[in-house]
Amino acid sequence: MDNITKDPAYNAVDPSDFPAMLEVERYGARTTAFDKIISATHHHFWDPLDTKYIDFSRPFDLERDYLVNPQANTDLRTAIGDRLDEKGKIKLVNLDVLWSLSSILHGEQGALALSASLCHILKDPGAQEYAANQTREEARHVTAFSAYIKARWGKPVRVGPALGSLLNELVSSPLVWKKLVGMQMLVEGLAMGAFASFYKESRDPLLTSLMQLVMTDEAFHHKFGKIWADRTIPQLSKSEHELIEDWAWNVFQVLLFNLGSPDQKSFIYEAVGLDPQWCQQAFMEALSDVEIRQELADASNIFRVLIKTLLNAGIITDRTRANYAAYIDMAELHAEGDRMIGDDIAEQGIKYLMQLNGGKDLVSPAGMLAAE
Repeated sequence: MDNITKDPAYNAVDPSDFPAMLEVERYGARTTAFDKIISATHHHFWDPLDTKYIDFSRPFDLERDYLVNPQANTDLRTAIGDRLDEKGKIKLVNLDVLWSLSSILHGEQGALALSASLCHILKDPGAQEYAANQTREEARHVTAFSAYIKARWGKPVRVGPALGSLLNELVSSPLVWKKLVGMQMLVEGLAMGAFASFYKESRDPLLTSLMQLVMTDEAFHHKFGKIWADRTIPQLSKSEHELIEDWAWNVFQVLLFNLGSPDQKSFIYEAVGLDPQWCQQAFMEALSDVEIRQELADASNIFRVLIKTLLNAGIITDRTRANYAAYIDMAELHAEGDRMIGDDIAEQGIKYLMQLNGGKDLVSPAGMLAAE
């Protein structure tokens, strides 16, 4: 299948074709497209194993306190919440956070593997260096989320079928466009929304700190995908654009209707004494298009951020705009411009890290995030 390469920065070879990486002409054919986001790396350095940056020994009482604002939990707004006392609601909400953070951890592991796989196939030295740089940052996210989950629950839960299937498809794909649209836009778009939502709704200061630190890296990963879109989408043929657009819509639907569905996380309902099948029915009865639209009105909703990512990238056209418009005001989204919900949080985090690392604020965080 065609990699749909429109810019030489994304030229790729078969992952088994290492001799192609030894071609002498290749070393001098380096794009400058990623130089600024590569050189900005030291501005947002942090170490999850160094308490100077984050201390995972900070306590939290999971039995008495909500990790996040309970009003942000969808289950409690359905008949599921009516069947639980306060203690049961706290347990459900906190287990749901475990589920979400485990999913994020698995997503970070997927991003690590995918970034590493790009190192094997991207022929341009600049693109390859950025992929290696992102691999390093995703690895520290795996360390950080593993440490938080260990501190609060001991270990994560298994990946859900919907997310696990998507991650496997993206990591295994030989297609650069699918890796970049799938991970750098769809999954990273979801992640930025999730991180912003946790940052906003968290009642655990440790969780709030973790989210901001991770977002200082993820904002640049998201930018990597945007650079691809800016250099590729305008040059696509009609059939190529439709292929990418339809694939993105199909993935969006799978994630929207499955990522938070009760049938993906039955262990939570069993833990609070509820029948998972009954919970699935109660959830679906409450999940009307109107309810989804209300959820997506929140600027930090993960699917709103995902749609905005696709819209800003030029992937959504009039062909599929009406599909997304069933859930969100597309005109309102377009009017918001390119700024993403997580950018302000990430910029504040970068400024903090620069001061903590003893550097001088010679470049504004906003300038780094906007730079190509």
